[in-house]
Amino acid sequence: MKLDLTIQNLDKVQAALAKLSGPQAREAYAKAINDTGFMVRKTMQAELRKFDRVTPFIANAPKLIAATPENLSAAILPTLDSRNKPSKGGKIGVDPQQVLQAQEFGGRRADKRSEAALRRAGILPAGYQTAIPTDPYPGSDDGRGNLRGAFLQQLISYLQAYSEVGFKANMTEKRKRGIQKGTAKTKGRRYFVSYGRLRGHHLAPGIWAAQGTHGVDVRPVLMFVRTPSYQPRISMERIAKESGAQDHLDKRIRFRVRQLAESV
Repeated sequence: MKLDLTIQNLDKVQAALAKLSGPQAREAYAKAINDTGFMVRKTMQAELRKFDRVTPFIANAPKLIAATPENLSAAILPTLDSRNKPSKGGKIGVDPQQVLQAQEFGGRRADKRSEAALRRAGILPAGYQTAIPTDPYPGSDDGRGNLRGAFLQQLISYLQAYSEVGFKANMTEKRKRGIQKGTAKTKGRRYFVSYGRLRGHHLAPGIWAAQGTHGVDVRPVLMFVRTPSYQPRISMERIAKESGAQDHLDKRIRFRVRQLAESV
């Protein structure tokens, strides 16, 4: 969102403004706009943390694209770029703007990179996305309703769903046999895919793991669910308005103008 605010109520700082040149006044305005932007961003992040088991990835996504004396305009965008620059995705390959768009406007969320990989490999059917089971597979989840990155990478590699080479390469048969055999610390397991009634399978659609003697201990790992349509749950515009941004800007402009005038 763009901070559409007006620089006003300058009559209280006319004496201080008289001491400043045009560029100096614009510097004070830019600092005040950014002060307000950081306040609104903090309010947005606090609102996002009210979501159920929200990840830091989403809660910290809103970042300020700062105003400058040459451009007295600021914007708040969901991004993971540490320099507060517009960017898509991050190391986990998800665009936070697309995630939040579904929460603000409703509708379908964009595929995760893992879903795109499974779909390209012909594993994830059209019209489906993924979700972890209510009772997560032991050691698989991050406690916030998602699979741990390392576990998910291993799963995709095991299923030969990576199209990349190098770090994200598909698992060799030797490595797969090692996982199936297990170690002193971990039980051997075999991953397989079920498509439920879509293909006459008795297990629900998803990726499953078989453990134990003869693979009798079968548990769900990642389920295939019909692509959901979300209802709007949050309004960034409403949050910005309710934060009192205009009043805050008025106060910060007066402060920044007086501060700069005293240093001249």
